[in-house]
Amino acid sequence: MTRYVIDAPAALDLAERAAAVGAAHSLVAPALLKSQVLTALYQAVARGDLTRADASRRLDHLRSLRIRYLSDRVSQATAWKIADGLGLPDTLNAEYIAVTQLQADALIALDPALAEAAAGLVRVAPTGELS
Repeated sequence: MTRYVIDAPAALDLAERAAAVGAAHSLVAPALLKSQVLTALYQAVARGDLTRADASRRLDHLRSLRIRYLSDRVSQATAWKIADGLGLPDTLNAEYIAVTQLQADALIALDPALAEAAAGLVRVAPTGELS
């Protein structure tokens, strides 16, 4: 089984397309993904880009993907070291990289800043690998 970490834009893309994840794959993510996705959907509804019903359907789809959310001491300490080593302004992107290093085979990052920060530290994969 191949484990992938997905970032918030990748999760939102999967939800928008109601995409399935292949049976040979599993998803993991830092716990902050839940808040980032919820915030993005809330803001889209507030802007009038989505209806509340559409946002709810997307959240339901993401819940159906059975993403394993992590936020333990080891991943937090690893994220701190990564953020410090890369000179990042915060630990948000470093949390995705840390969870990938500790628990996954690859990172699917549609956020260009995260993909750039992760390059050389973890394997960054395209969303097509989830099929």
